[in-house]
Amino acid sequence: MPRDMISAYHARLAPGDQAICAVLRETISEVLPEAQGRIWHAHPVWFLADNPVVGYSRLRDALRLMFWSGQGFETPGLAPTGNFKAAERRYTAVGEIDLGALKAWLAEARAVQWDYKNIVARKGRLERLS
Repeated sequence: MPRDMISAYHARLAPGDQAICAVLRETISEVLPEAQGRIWHAHPVWFLADNPVVGYSRLRDALRLMFWSGQGFETPGLAPTGNFKAAERRYTAVGEIDLGALKAWLAEARAVQWDYKNIVARKGRLERLS
């Protein structure tokens, strides 16, 4: 039986998706050891000072890695998503993961942050934290 909720999330996935998630989780933990990972809105998300910075979820055709402030990153390879500052990368196989780009995005996730933690209190208005 999985010891934590993120492991339980992984256990419900197909083996190929489990492999992708294992690489993502290990790399997130390596580059952002201070981030707190938990299940948020039904999928794994990591937070810095209670602000969501990175997470992943299973979509119909791919596994989506999302950075809440990713549109502000300089490292190429992410596509804008949603109505705010988020950007994503989709994977269908573990071999598609470029570890160099992933580590660069994770480092930028620490340096480039918008205040999603207080977006409701600000009635949908985002403010830059860093």
